[in-house]
Amino acid sequence: MGQILPLIAFPLLSFLTVLVGVPVARRVALRFGYVDKPGGRKNHDSPTPPIGGLVIIPTFIFLSLVSGASWATQWPFWLALCVIALAGALDDRYAIRPRWKFIAQFTAATIIVVCGGAKIVTLGDLFGFGPVWLGFMHIPFSIIAAVLLINAINLIDGLDGLAGGKSFVALFWMAVPCAILGMWVPFLSLALLMMAVLGFLIYNMRHPFRERATVFLGDAGSMSLGLALAWYGMSLSHSGIIEPIAVAWILALPIMDTCAQFARRVAQGRHPFDADRNHFHHHFINAGVDVGNAAGVITAIGFLLGLIGVGGMFLGVPEPVLAYLWIATLFAHIYMSLRPHRFRRIVSAIIRK
Repeated sequence: MGQILPLIAFPLLSFLTVLVGVPVARRVALRFGYVDKPGGRKNHDSPTPPIGGLVIIPTFIFLSLVSGASWATQWPFWLALCVIALAGALDDRYAIRPRWKFIAQFTAATIIVVCGGAKIVTLGDLFGFGPVWLGFMHIPFSIIAAVLLINAINLIDGLDGLAGGKSFVALFWMAVPCAILGMWVPFLSLALLMMAVLGFLIYNMRHPFRERATVFLGDAGSMSLGLALAWYGMSLSHSGIIEPIAVAWILALPIMDTCAQFARRVAQGRHPFDADRNHFHHHFINAGVDVGNAAGVITAIGFLLGLIGVGGMFLGVPEPVLAYLWIATLFAHIYMSLRPHRFRRIVSAIIRK
């Protein structure tokens, strides 16, 4: 009982701290004009404080320390979170140049890989011919993978509750194997962040008691969650708790959509980082699905993809089977993204049914 109590009490405290802290931070942000104003590609109607990450991350780090997390092993993660959250907060306030954001992202990614040991050494037995080892390329590969995931979560932050909901689901599926295997140290860390995100979603996700978000994650929040998912994904796979292909399924939706958007923009002769309204979530909105339902459906899809990865791992599905299925899903998503009108027609047809 003494071991179980902290696993319940600290995550609950994390949830309550964010639940109470968000309204306070919102009032302060409104007073000082720290808001995301409507206009351009943004679809919100009134200035909204992007303070989600600035409440979630300090809460998570503080409660990690209080709950007894090891400073020796966790400080690179916490330092990297501070770096990326600061860069995101500056961008939310002053719209800093993209290169400064990239510098911050690469700095944070380098910290968790080189100093924190969160790295991808092997991709597992992807193709049925034995483990795919990265050799001397594992460090640059891991850094680039972390940066791409940071941007992937940042790019899906386009609907109320979407980035937070998808991150919550991903954290959940990473926590499940930890609980099954009795790995309570990483489980507690995941639960602290997961419950902090849940506290934020009360104010950010649309539901019967809230018509629209009153706060946003902001770049500070979305980039920090992307970094956190990279840290946990690489750390848990490196330690053997989760197979690499299971992590790929858990993070499939943001990874696949980012790859698809890059492919489509390059095919159109545009810069891969050009902004537009043809992301996966935009197809639902353009097909007539309201924001709340779109975020809920996409989050549910993310849940099912995570179930395939983690369920397949524990059911003993061969890694190559999961890998080839993942690759096929990726190419199907890219194919449909190259034809956005078809994507919308499919969504519209499903709605009519």
